[in-house]
Amino acid sequence: MKLHNPSHEVAVYERNRPDDTFGWGVVFSDQTVDNLLQTDPVSGQRMVDEFIHWDMIDCHFKGEVQRSDGHGFIGLGRKRMLQMLHERCDELGVELHFETEFSPEDVDTRFADADVIVASDGLNSKIRNSDLETFDCNIDVRSNKFVWLGTKQTFRDAFTFIFEETEHGWIWAHAYQFDQDTSTFIVECNPDVYDAFGFEHMSHEESAETCRRIFADYLDGHELLTNSAHIRGSAWINFPAVLCRNWVKDDRIVLIGDAAHTAHFSIGSGTKLGLEDAISLAQHLNSGAPVPAALRAYQEEREIDALRLQNSARNAMVWFENVPRYARALDPMQFNYSMLTRSQRVSHENLRLRDKAWLESMEKHLARQVLGEQCDEAIPPMFLPWKLRDMSLINRVVVSPMSMYSAVDGLPDDWHLVHYGSLAKGGAGLVYTEMTDVSPEGRITPGCAGIWNDEQEAAWTRIVNFVHQHSQARFALQLGHAGPKGATKEPWKWDPAILDEPLPKEEQWPLLSASALPYDSYSPVPAAINRQQMDEVRDQFVEATRRGARAGFDMLELHAAHGYLISAFITPVLNKREDEYGGSLENRLRYPLEVFRAMREAWPADKPMSVRISAHDWMGEDGNTEDDAVAIASAFRDAGADIIDVSSGQVSHAAKPLPGRMFQTPLSDRIRNEGGMATMAVGNIYELDHVNSIIAAGRADLVCLARPHLADPNWTLRAAAELGYRGIGVSEPHQYFLGFRQLHTNLQRAQEMAAPL
Repeated sequence: MKLHNPSHEVAVYERNRPDDTFGWGVVFSDQTVDNLLQTDPVSGQRMVDEFIHWDMIDCHFKGEVQRSDGHGFIGLGRKRMLQMLHERCDELGVELHFETEFSPEDVDTRFADADVIVASDGLNSKIRNSDLETFDCNIDVRSNKFVWLGTKQTFRDAFTFIFEETEHGWIWAHAYQFDQDTSTFIVECNPDVYDAFGFEHMSHEESAETCRRIFADYLDGHELLTNSAHIRGSAWINFPAVLCRNWVKDDRIVLIGDAAHTAHFSIGSGTKLGLEDAISLAQHLNSGAPVPAALRAYQEEREIDALRLQNSARNAMVWFENVPRYARALDPMQFNYSMLTRSQRVSHENLRLRDKAWLESMEKHLARQVLGEQCDEAIPPMFLPWKLRDMSLINRVVVSPMSMYSAVDGLPDDWHLVHYGSLAKGGAGLVYTEMTDVSPEGRITPGCAGIWNDEQEAAWTRIVNFVHQHSQARFALQLGHAGPKGATKEPWKWDPAILDEPLPKEEQWPLLSASALPYDSYSPVPAAINRQQMDEVRDQFVEATRRGARAGFDMLELHAAHGYLISAFITPVLNKREDEYGGSLENRLRYPLEVFRAMREAWPADKPMSVRISAHDWMGEDGNTEDDAVAIASAFRDAGADIIDVSSGQVSHAAKPLPGRMFQTPLSDRIRNEGGMATMAVGNIYELDHVNSIIAAGRADLVCLARPHLADPNWTLRAAAELGYRGIGVSEPHQYFLGFRQLHTNLQRAQEMAAPL
């Protein structure tokens, strides 16, 4: 503010002494340094002159160390940074008042004449906490425990992560150098490990000594230091994830930094956000706009960037909350890859830019796991083969089920032949049919495809034969029953304001569901299915299964998601039964498992079966959550499912999912690595980088893409061309050979032209 206009009167009120600081070092990104240098070259250069810089990350896990390069970190002591800022404030005439307490009441008394009050009072902000409603603030106190320590062991070469398995479980450290002879050393663990060690009952010094013994092999005889003498007890805390939707109050009070938003320490961005907030706020307050407008413009500019970084920080935070899951499921190299990509800001190809040699060693490692130790080729993970029972897939890309609503009386026609034929020759390892219904009453719309009669079976046989004759893709049949979501119009006929718009009453057919509850207020009310009808529907699924086997499909899937009939039993949102098929999750699964077991019995033993589930209803306590997902998936696995197709939601229009790229992948991750079963990830996955990252990190075994394949049936072959890859897992139709060779050439030339000289 003083740099923009020296006539501004700026005063800082700080409760602590000038040299008090209770952290150790801070980490910056290059972008933040550039912003600081442009805003205040003097302060920026002083910090640059003292920065500690390193490029490598070390991951110590199970007796091995994985080192990767090219990451680019900058560290500085927190106390030294404060000293530099104090000196600069003195030079510019900013008033600094130390050892001065502040209370929210001071806003309207001591500082009633202030034009702007900037609340930069941290994650425990008094100003914010005095009016959480106005600031629309949510504070999510996370489960893990952590403590900030320091050490004279410098960890000079790399940002270091150390994972140690103790008699009480896993505990780990984040360590990085910030001056010539000192490093930050953050220790973190799950709450059960914290309790087992008894940290709660230790002093800060006793806690530090316990941690020193745990990590002694990495400290080279150095102590772990404390600088929080003012804190009673062990000084371990839980991380509060702070998210304010409003940063401005009374047109003159404004939040910045941790007061407005926190980012988990595992991506080191709290100081970055605070500095960039301050730079933006000063610019807007000096824009000439009235103060209220300037404050709103500041929030509008910064909120998007803050939310984006908070989302990445949340991903990283959740990864660390689940370290035992990954430690149990992954080997050291894949564990390190999973850690490096935990925030989703670092992707597969981004790692290639950072450290090509390490990434290629990772690709070879994965390839050897699949193809044997003799393999010495770096293969993109998405092109690795995979096998379920006797079904072999050439790669890990799956074309998701996508309803076409283009059948007449359930009969697939030439549209479906061309549609599925195009998808099959596009290079994906596995192609799904749309949800194919087991009866006329099981359709979503009049245009839905079915397989309940001989004519439909013959039509599907024709399509299956084409796929097998003209591609290397395997073909999966998804069977379903719409249940309470039936008798609706085709989507392109909906009123834009009415999702799943019902057919006119005279065109509707009778609906069945677990309970007599409409899907939405305007939906037809289904009948609560009785035992006789349950038998009939089960037998319809079995008959459709037999027809699918005769048609030659390679794999079969039961659709048990999205509020359709089988899902309506599983979710408490739609199942209010009071008999043995309602109530507990075990009861709600009883009929779905009965149907699945009957299908498994009718399906060839050498062919695999999958189940699509809603792993999260996004309905809070009213629906299934991810805590239920592993139990649901495990029940189907025990009944004979070979892989779980992990989707979520759509059991109600009131659901509130957390959207974003790959937003359902964490559900697949949990089921696969906690439940120990094969999974398919689906949901807003649209880039080849997404697919490679998901497979390499062990978050799923197969990756499903829907809409990208509608836009480009050759999505997989185009991905191979973008990677410049022609090896295993790539199957180009002979007839299109020259076209794809030209695509490879064109994309390679484009990359060469875009590369810096």
